Amino acid sequence: MKPEPTAKAQARAIVQGNTSAAALVEASLQRIDRVNPSLNAVISRDDDRARAEAAAWDKQRQNHGAENLPPLAGVPVLIKDNQSTQALRTTLGSARHLDNVPGADAGIVARLRAAGAVVVGKTNIPEYSIGANTVNPLFGATGNPFDPRRTCGGSSGGSAVAVAADMAKLATGSDHGGSLRIPAGFCGVVAFRASPGVVPNEERRTPATHYSLQGPMAQTVEDAALMLSVIADRSLGGGRDPMAFPLEAERFRALDRPDPGGLRLAVSEDLGGLLVSQETRALFRDRIARLSNAGGFRALDWHDDLDLTDAPAVDWMLRQDVFVSQYYEEADTWPDDFSPNVRQTYDAARETSMQDIAIARHRQLTLIQHMHSLFETYDALIVPCVGVQPFEWRHNYPPRVDGKVIENYMAWLHLTSSLTVVGNPVVALPLGLDERGLPFGVQVIGPRFGDHRLLSIAAALETLGQGDPALARPCPDLD
Repeated sequence: MKPEPTAKAQARAIVQGNTSAAALVEASLQRIDRVNPSLNAVISRDDDRARAEAAAWDKQRQNHGAENLPPLAGVPVLIKDNQSTQALRTTLGSARHLDNVPGADAGIVARLRAAGAVVVGKTNIPEYSIGANTVNPLFGATGNPFDPRRTCGGSSGGSAVAVAADMAKLATGSDHGGSLRIPAGFCGVVAFRASPGVVPNEERRTPATHYSLQGPMAQTVEDAALMLSVIADRSLGGGRDPMAFPLEAERFRALDRPDPGGLRLAVSEDLGGLLVSQETRALFRDRIARLSNAGGFRALDWHDDLDLTDAPAVDWMLRQDVFVSQYYEEADTWPDDFSPNVRQTYDAARETSMQDIAIARHRQLTLIQHMHSLFETYDALIVPCVGVQPFEWRHNYPPRVDGKVIENYMAWLHLTSSLTVVGNPVVALPLGLDERGLPFGVQVIGPRFGDHRLLSIAAALETLGQGDPALARPCPDLD
């Protein structure tokens, strides 16, 4: 039996009786057995429950037909290890939570199960899910599937690696300053950071913020949109998140197909002057030239007056504010070897005044309005996913970029963290490989709350790229 190429095809094959949930789950578990030992993406498994749930979906189809099956019935999915899973340990990548076995699923997991998805395991993260290199003292490092010595990014690194290595077509992630987008770019998969409030997050600790967002990781834009239609559903307690506004989530199951030649796309390699390596700039220019040649665009403009150079400083202040809200109850109990990324931000917050935070909030509003004006003219903006290509994971972050010393774990992530500040929806889209065989990706950004239109545009660009091997989604050779 030929494997189904996408999650959507898997779900359709189950409905049509061309495969079974049991077969899909068994294939996923066997794939994890075969490739995970060299990558360390999946750190907890739920084989028995997964097989039992798959058998139950097959029995339901046999006894009651396919008409009433939910949209992901029998499709395997992996869950990021900072999202609670009932009866399956949720460690946050920290020895402090090694024995934490939640009594209930997080909302995002409950919605996936209700839609029929079968949870096969949990994916690795940096400690407390803070940082863009997936290494922690409990499970160690997750390697890039294209070169396991190199970083896969983070913090949703295990999810990106698992999807890239085809352990499952779908995995969950979350995003503060790039935690969905960076690993997607480094591993050659698709991720979606929705407008704040699209995906309910009942576990958030701050009532309203652009941080602590959750989202899908997939191999295609259409699969990411399908998963979004499930995790953005407002049932099963989604209303407990004060940011979750009214939304018809099912709409994401059918994307539009805009004509690329009719799109107006803005392009920026550094958002006004943020840190981007010369290597990344050259790769980005090449990919934009190829897209332009393939797409017959009405306008694909290099937008030189877009300036988000203040956004990293704003991000550092807002990040401190969020960290105090998240961790104030436990900060005094952290051991000396606790995550340096979390501690660095929390300690900085102790020295920051409320006035400094207020000034950052005011500047954030100005940046949001500045970004909004761009989309009065353009349908989408394209920028690189990350300012550097994957480095060796033994470094917490790249020591230098083109000779510039990197001072902390956030100082090389400005292309993603700046977009967190303004809160626009972003698709991380893979566009081939660099000369060393490592994935290269871009961020496709749309207007706030224009999520469906943005996903449709990204899907059109993805289709466009399939005609050029240099733009197509890369697949690692793990055999």
